[in-house]
Amino acid sequence: LEIFVTILNENDNSPEFKQTNFTEVVPEDTKVNSTIIAREELSASDADLDTIYYELTTTVPGTDGYFAIKGLNNPEIYLHKALDYERFKWTTLILYARDRPVASTDLTNTATATINIRIEQADTKAPWFLPCTFINEEQSVCISSLYIGRVNMSEVSTEPLLLQPGPLYAIDPDYTINERIIYSIVGGNMDNVFSIDADTGNLTMNKPASSPGPYLLQVMATQVNNIQKYSIASVEIKVINKSNHAPYFESRIYKGTAFANLAPGSFVFQAGHPSSPLMITALDDDFPDV
Repeated sequence: LEIFVTILNENDNSPEFKQTNFTEVVPEDTKVNSTIIAREELSASDADLDTIYYELTTTVPGTDGYFAIKGLNNPEIYLHKALDYERFKWTTLILYARDRPVASTDLTNTATATINIRIEQADTKAPWFLPCTFINEEQSVCISSLYIGRVNMSEVSTEPLLLQPGPLYAIDPDYTINERIIYSIVGGNMDNVFSIDADTGNLTMNKPASSPGPYLLQVMATQVNNIQKYSIASVEIKVINKSNHAPYFESRIYKGTAFANLAPGSFVFQAGHPSSPLMITALDDDFPDV
């Protein structure tokens, strides 16, 4: 008597990953659709020889949609959406491996692998002149205001010019890189009156201003490692006549008379002259004819 026995495979084994914990550093400027972790590293095996179904989820709020897998049966992780270091700097992904489809009612065995992603800031932004104002919610674009300074006519200042709202200063907004920045004047410097220190941004004078101005300088801040990363700031230098004298009042004491119950805005009159409004005047010897 011959008896043929068929052994039926029971689903009694769970899928297994070669490695259950990954840490990957991903540059901010990685191109969309680039592979982050290859299929060979992430594929799970199953002793029951079942088809493996994969699912990728994100555990960090606000980081959904940036990473994805190639397909239901292909666990290769790729970049699905462009990264922004200002939005988030890390995230954690969970990769599920199941031996039955997600919607299956059959007994399903599951394995998980944890993928920690750290975003590395890239040199993506041009320099910012400070102070500046952000013009978008992502705070990726910051616009500086006009710098204003003053010089005396026909006089050379030996010190760096004082500017408002502050000195010329630019930074690399990719702050973990903090590339060195140099300065140059690229426009508005008529007769080469002004110079700029390439390292500090200090403005100085080569010779006196001979025209009433104003001078509207265009100053460029450039990254040393990449001349295509630059910003332009405008600097208005007003030329004024030098003041050698302080203003002074014609009299040290002024006396006036105010009547009771007058309406707001009514005149105060000179004491002893009830028909003459009280006038307080000052003079300046720099302007003798005024």
